[in-house]
Amino acid sequence: MTGRMRARELGIVPGVLPPGPVNAITDVPGVRVGHVTLIEGSDIRTGVTAIVHDALTGRSARPAALFTFNGFGKTVGSTQVDELGEIETPVLLTSTLATFTVADALVGYILGLRGNEELVSVNPFVAETNDQYLSDTRRRPITAEHALAAIRDAASGPVAEGCVGAGTGTGALGFKAGIGTASRLVPVEDTTSTVGVLVQANFGGTLTVLGVPIPAPRGSPGSPQGPGNSCVIVLATDAPLDSRQLGRVARRCITGMGRTGSDFSGHSGDYALAMSTAGRDTRSGRARLVPENDLNVFFSAAMDATEEAILNSLFMAESMTGYQGHSRLALPLDQVRDLVSRNEARG
Repeated sequence: MTGRMRARELGIVPGVLPPGPVNAITDVPGVRVGHVTLIEGSDIRTGVTAIVHDALTGRSARPAALFTFNGFGKTVGSTQVDELGEIETPVLLTSTLATFTVADALVGYILGLRGNEELVSVNPFVAETNDQYLSDTRRRPITAEHALAAIRDAASGPVAEGCVGAGTGTGALGFKAGIGTASRLVPVEDTTSTVGVLVQANFGGTLTVLGVPIPAPRGSPGSPQGPGNSCVIVLATDAPLDSRQLGRVARRCITGMGRTGSDFSGHSGDYALAMSTAGRDTRSGRARLVPENDLNVFFSAAMDATEEAILNSLFMAESMTGYQGHSRLALPLDQVRDLVSRNEARG
């Protein structure tokens, strides 16, 4: 097999709900994604990923909730999201020691938007994972301009995956990983909503594909992965969910992570942010919420899309060598397909 392929191209399809047109978080109307990938010399393998929506301007916001499964991370802006149940800026993902530079750049971006001349408070949302195995994090090469470029270049349509943006230097489950995304179409009453997920995968455990363990070969570079390093999951939906409902959905994302084989190390910062892009009814000032009895299908969508997004982050990533000669090998896709096929035949 030549080149890299997404999970669906290999016949690996978690769940039964259909995906959106490009099977990405950008299937949610108005959501755009931008990457800045920073590869310099032999020791810089890092970057920034931005998730953007026109309603996230600082002076306007959207319902949101953050679920922290294990808080070993440097997430900026989390407490206000918890307290107010809303998010007011784009979501930026990056490397651990770049978190604060990126957050400052995001504040500057919001203050500079037209209409924000009188704004005196901004709650930037920035999350991270630690890419120190492949990148010299102490050099802190990411600048404000990198963060602004990721926002400026954010686009709808297909999303680059694998070794790009904030996933440039990350690895998961014993293999090279990175950014991954997926979506699901959710039928509720007489409408269809979209749930989209994007992940920055950088955590330990044994890769599991549709229930089949696929351990990294003994002695392979970068395997087994050391404890922790984290996973950030961002879920967006155009369904009218409030912050409490979004919190319930966010918690299910971690279950999707578990399906892929995470060991949930105490050294891993595992976060799921869920937000709704739905606007408010112009007459009542409030959105008509999805009934509680219809949330189950959103739970399934969150779990399945998270699982597939993590698999895509691995399947699309290429082998990489970086800091101090450390390497992470790409997941061999032929092996994955063969193992899953044999398991299905036995079943």
